[in-house]
Amino acid sequence: MKITNENSFKADVLDKDFVVVDFYADWCGPCRMIIPFLEEVQAELGIEVVKVNIDESPDIASRYNVMSIPTLAIFKKGEKTSVSVGASSKARMIDWIKSHQ
Repeated sequence: MKITNENSFKADVLDKDFVVVDFYADWCGPCRMIIPFLEEVQAELGIEVVKVNIDESPDIASRYNVMSIPTLAIFKKGEKTSVSVGASSKARMIDWIKSHQ
């Protein structure tokens, strides 16, 4: 999974057709808990997952109204189309992503 920041967010997320963005922080336990699920989902569904560290890129988190972490957001052609807040199971992640592809 790629980590993006203010300098690369446009190229990494906004210029892509479909990306799942994981808003996280290193100190967040639930954020660390879902990393293996995200890696597996990325491989199984052939999607791109991009991570945004909210402590290092607070402006991005603020721009997209991230109030809690982990927050996953689906971006399609530069637009945020769906959000999932909180840790969830791999199966729930897959269902959520597939319902928005």
